[in-house]
Amino acid sequence: MLRIQASRMLAAPVMRIDVLTIFPEFFGQVFDFGIIRRAKLAGIVEINIHDIRQFAAGKHKMTDDRPFGGGDGMVMKPEPLFAAVEHVLGTSNRDEYPAGTRVVMLSPQGKPLKQRSAKSIADEAKRLILICGRYEGVDERVNDALITDEISIGDYVLSGGEPAAVVVTDAIVRLLPDALGSETSAENDSFSDGLLDCPHYTRPAEFRGMKVPEVLLNGNHAEIEKWRFEKALDKTRRNRPDLSERGHSCPHERSEKS
Repeated sequence: MLRIQASRMLAAPVMRIDVLTIFPEFFGQVFDFGIIRRAKLAGIVEINIHDIRQFAAGKHKMTDDRPFGGGDGMVMKPEPLFAAVEHVLGTSNRDEYPAGTRVVMLSPQGKPLKQRSAKSIADEAKRLILICGRYEGVDERVNDALITDEISIGDYVLSGGEPAAVVVTDAIVRLLPDALGSETSAENDSFSDGLLDCPHYTRPAEFRGMKVPEVLLNGNHAEIEKWRFEKALDKTRRNRPDLSERGHSCPHERSEKS
C-alpha cells in the first residue's frame, strides 16, 4: 500500500479515500499538488493507494481471466477485489460497511459524474473506496455484492479507471469543508447553480487593446452580480444548451424578492 498523506493530524480526517488499482505507480505524485495537497496537509483528507495484485492468489498474482461465453479481452477477477475491500473495511458484506462508506466502481457503464453527485458524496461520505477497472471490465459479482455506486466521468472509454479516480477525487476533495479556504469558492463554480461559470478578468485593465468590462471596475456589487449571471447564462446557452433549458434567475434578484 502506498500512503499518500503529507502529514498526520491529531484529529481524524473529514474523509478517507482508498484507491484500488493494479497500477499504484500511476498515483505516485498526482495528489501532491494544489488543493488536494493542501487538504492532506490540513488533515482534511487521507488518501491511500492499494495494489490489487497484493490480494491475488497464486505465484503469478493474476487479477484477470478469460470471459465466460467467449469474446475479446480479459475480465478482472472477483477474488482479489473482494479481498482488497475486506482488507480496507474489515468486511465485504455491504450491509456491514461502516456508516458513511461508499464503494465506487469507476466504469463507462456508470452514472455520469455531476457536480451535485460529487457534492452529495463530499457531504455524506466518511470513507470512499474507488475501484479502478481494467481490461474488458470487472466480474459482475463485484458490482452485485460490493459496490454502492457506479460512476462514469464521460461517454468515452479509457484504458483503465486510474484517470477517472483522479478526476473523482479532485471533484470531491475540493468540496470538503475548508478545502478551498473560502466558503463561497465552490458555490460559485460551474454547475453549482446549474450554469457554467461566468468570464473572469484580472490586471491589467487593458491588454493589447482588449479592455476589462467597465461594470467590473465600478464597484457596484449588485450590477456586477447581475452582469456575471447574464454572462454565465449566455455561455451556458452557447456551450451547454442542455443546461440552459432549466429555469434560472439572478441570485441578486432572488435575494431582493425574499
